[in-house]
Amino acid sequence: MKYWQTLLAQGYNQIETLQDLFGFPPEDIPALQEIQEQYPVFVNPYYLSLIDRADPEDPIKKMSIPSLNELASIGSFDTSGEQSNTVLPGLQHKYRETVLILSTNQCAMYCRHCFRKRLVGLSVNEICSYIGDMADYIRSHEEISNVLISGGDAFMNSNETIRQYLSLLCGIPHLDLIRFGTRTPVVLPQRITSDPELAALLKDYREKKQIFVITQFNHPNEITRESTAAVEMLLSLGIPVRNQTVLLKGVNDDSHVLGLLLKKLTGIGVIPYYIFQCRPAKGVMNHFQVPLSDGYEIVRNAMQMQNGQGKSCRFILSHVTGKIEILGLLEDGSMLFKYHQAKDTANAGRIFTKKLSEGQCWV
Repeated sequence: MKYWQTLLAQGYNQIETLQDLFGFPPEDIPALQEIQEQYPVFVNPYYLSLIDRADPEDPIKKMSIPSLNELASIGSFDTSGEQSNTVLPGLQHKYRETVLILSTNQCAMYCRHCFRKRLVGLSVNEICSYIGDMADYIRSHEEISNVLISGGDAFMNSNETIRQYLSLLCGIPHLDLIRFGTRTPVVLPQRITSDPELAALLKDYREKKQIFVITQFNHPNEITRESTAAVEMLLSLGIPVRNQTVLLKGVNDDSHVLGLLLKKLTGIGVIPYYIFQCRPAKGVMNHFQVPLSDGYEIVRNAMQMQNGQGKSCRFILSHVTGKIEILGLLEDGSMLFKYHQAKDTANAGRIFTKKLSEGQCWV
C-alpha cells in the first residue's frame, strides 16, 4: 500500500471517532449523526493535522468537520443546472468549448462547503464503463477544445483509470488541453509526492497534450511544506497549477486573509484563477455564504495586495446561465455583472446590473 493510501485508510469517517478528537457536546451527537447520513464525512490524518483544536473558529476545522448548520433545508442540490447539461452518464456539456467529466464521487476530504456534497449516481466502475462513449462524443464535437476531469476529486481515481482517460483524450486532435480538477495538492499532497507511478504517467502524457491542474486553496494555513512540494512536483512535470478559491464565511471572508492567500499562492507558483461566490447549496448556503456586496469589497481590497499575477484573478458567480463576473457596485446600490462565460452564446460578454437587497448572496 502506498503512503497516500495508508493515510486514506487511517482517515476519520464517523462522528463517534471525531467526537474523541473534538469533544462535541453530547446533545449534538444525534444531529451530527443525521448529517453524516445525509452528506459524506471524511478527513484524512494529514488535513486533520492542520487544525488548531484549541481554536473553536479554526478555518480548517470549518471546512472539514461537520457542523449543525448543515441541517438547514434551504438551498438547492443543483445550483448550476448540472442535470440539464448532462449528455452522457458522467459527462456534462454546458459551454461550447468545454466538457466536464464527473469521473468519481470520491474525495480525499469531504469539504463541508461542497456544492456536490450530496452527489449520488453512478459508481466509479460504472462511470469508467462510459469512458469510450465520452471519447466518441468529444471526437464528434470538434468545437470542444478542452476537457475538465473532475468529480469528486479526479486524482482519487486509480492510476490506471487516469491513464485510460489520458490515453483516449490525448489522441483527439482538436483538444488543446486537458484539465484535472483536484484538491489533493491541498488536502492530500502525498497522493502526488509519494506516488512515482502517477508522476511518470502525467509526464508521459504531458508530452502528448498540455495538462493543467485546477485546485482549490481556500486559506493560507493550507499552504504547507507538503502542499508546496506537491505543487513543485507538478510544475517540474510541465503542468501549470491554477487555483479556484471559494469565498467562505468564517474561513477567508477577510481581505487580509484572502489577500495573503493569493500572495502565498503566487509565491509558490500557483496562479489564482477564480474566486467563487459560495453557491446556495443545501447544507451550505446558510453558514458559508457571504453577501455579494460584502464579498465584492473583500475581494477588491484583497486584490490591492497583489502583483500582476495575483490580479489576474476574477470574482465569479457560477450560475445556471453561465459564469458571471462580479464587477462592482454602482452609486445607486446596484451591482454590475458581466458574463465571463455563457451557456447561451448570445449572452457572451453581456454586461448587466441588478439591484441588490440587503444581505443578498445570489442572483
